[in-house]
Amino acid sequence: MAGQRAKRAGRRERLAKRAAKPAIDPCPPGQIGGAYKPLTEDEVQRIFSTALDLLENLGMGEVPPRLRDDLLAIGAKDNGAGRLLFPPVLVEKAIDQAAKTFVLHGRDEARSIEVGGNRVHFGTGGAAVQTLDLDSAVYRPSTLRDLHDFTRLQDTLANVSWFTRCCVATDVPDNFDLDVNTVYALLKNTTKPTATSFTLAEHVDPIIKMLDIAAGGPSEFSKRPFMKAHISPVISPMRYGEDAVDVVYECIRHNIPMSCITAAQAGATAPATMAGFLAQSLAETLASLVMVHAIQPGFPMVFSNWPLVIDLRTGAFSGGSGETAVLNAASAQLSNWLGLPSGVACSMSDAKAIDAQYGAEKGITSLAAALAGGNLIYESSGMTASLLGASFEAFVLDDEMHSHTYRALRGIEVSDENLGYDAICEAVLGEGHFLGGQHTYAAMERDYFYPTLADRDEPRTWAEKGATDAWSLAREKSREILATHHPDYLTAEQDAQIRAAFKIL
Repeated sequence: MAGQRAKRAGRRERLAKRAAKPAIDPCPPGQIGGAYKPLTEDEVQRIFSTALDLLENLGMGEVPPRLRDDLLAIGAKDNGAGRLLFPPVLVEKAIDQAAKTFVLHGRDEARSIEVGGNRVHFGTGGAAVQTLDLDSAVYRPSTLRDLHDFTRLQDTLANVSWFTRCCVATDVPDNFDLDVNTVYALLKNTTKPTATSFTLAEHVDPIIKMLDIAAGGPSEFSKRPFMKAHISPVISPMRYGEDAVDVVYECIRHNIPMSCITAAQAGATAPATMAGFLAQSLAETLASLVMVHAIQPGFPMVFSNWPLVIDLRTGAFSGGSGETAVLNAASAQLSNWLGLPSGVACSMSDAKAIDAQYGAEKGITSLAAALAGGNLIYESSGMTASLLGASFEAFVLDDEMHSHTYRALRGIEVSDENLGYDAICEAVLGEGHFLGGQHTYAAMERDYFYPTLADRDEPRTWAEKGATDAWSLAREKSREILATHHPDYLTAEQDAQIRAAFKIL
C-alpha cells in the first residue's frame, strides 16, 4: 500500500510539474513581428503618396472651430469651401515629432507594456451589446455584471496584455453612469493597463477624479496614467467628428494616452479596392496624428488604423474574412514603416458559436496581424458574432491561441547547441532515438508550448474521458476562474471615496 501511495504521489508531482509554468516561458507576449509584408516597398510608397495627395488636395471636412484654429496655426490651409488642406511638409513634421514608443502603464507596474517598435501584444476592444451566456449557450443583452465578470476573468489570462471594455452594459441607460461604471469595473477587477471610452468631453474631468483616488490622490493619475482612451476623431470619409475631437482635447489636458481609431468600411465608407481603401484610411489616421500634433506635438498616440470589411452582397460586417487579415496586416506594415506605434483589429470572428468557423477566422486574422508586426492587436480576445457578441469561453480559448501565435513569432533559434550535432551522433551510435536525452529535455522546457485546452489524446482515450469538445472545456475553465478569482484592487477607503462621489451600480 505504501508503495502504491508513493507511486500515486509521484505521478501527481509529475502532472503538477507538467501543468506548472515552465522555467522559461517559450512564448511570452511581446514577441517580434514584421516578417510578413503583404505590400512591396514600391506599393507602400505609392499608398503613402496617395494619402499625402488626399490630405493636400481634398483635405478634411467638418473641422470644429477650436481645432480649425490650431491646425491653421501650424500650417494647414483653408480651401475656402469648408475643408482644411494639409501640405505634405506638415504631415511629415507630425510624423517626425510623433511619439515612437511609450509605456502603457498598469496599476501594477510589473504588468506595464511598451508600445512601438516591432513588439506584438494582444489585447481587447469592442462594444458587444450581447453576451454568450455560460449556462444557456445563447446570446442575451450584455450587463454591467458581465463587464465585471469579463474584467476579472481576463485578469488571470497572461496573453491579454491590456484590457479595454469588451461589452456595453445595456442595463445602464444613462451615458454618464455608463462611462463611470465602466471605469469602476476596470479599477476594481484588474491592475493591467486598461482603456475606456468617453461618450462626451465633459465626462473626462469627473472620471479623472475617480482615477486619482485609485492612483493615490489628487493629480496622481496624470503622473503615471494607467488607463488610455479609445477615440474615433475621424469619421470616414475624410471628416472630423466634433464630439470625439472635444474628447481628444480633454484627454491631452489630463495626460491620458490615446488610441485614435480610424474604422472605415471597405465598399461603404472607403473604396472597395484594397489599395484605395488603404490610401484613404491611412490619410484619415494621419489626419488624427496631425490633430494631436497641433494640440501637443509628440503626445502619446497609438496610430490605430483599423481596416474593416463588409460583405458587399449584404452590407453585413465581416470581421473574420481573408480580406480583413490582409488589410490589417498591410495597415500594420504601413504604420511600422512610418515608425509609428501601430494598432490594428483582428480576431473578430463572425461565428456565433464556438465552432470551426470561429477557430478558423480567429486563427487566420490574428496570426496575419501578428506576423506583420501589429504592436497592439485589438479585438483579439473574446469577440464573436461580428463584434456584436462577447464570450467567456472565447476569452479562455483565445488566450491559448495567442500562445501558439507568440511561439510562431519567436521563430527558430539557430546555434551550435540547437543544431544538435553531438546529440545526433550520440543517438545514432547509441540507443537510436532522442527520447530521454539531455538535449531533448532542455528543448522540452525551452522551446515547446504545451496547451491545456487543445486535446492531443488518441481517439479512444478522448472517448473514454467523455469526448469533450473545446467549447465545453473552455466553459468549465471560465466557470472555475469566475468562481475562484475575486480580486478587489481598490482598498476599502478608496472604494468608499468613489462610492461617495459617484453613482456606482
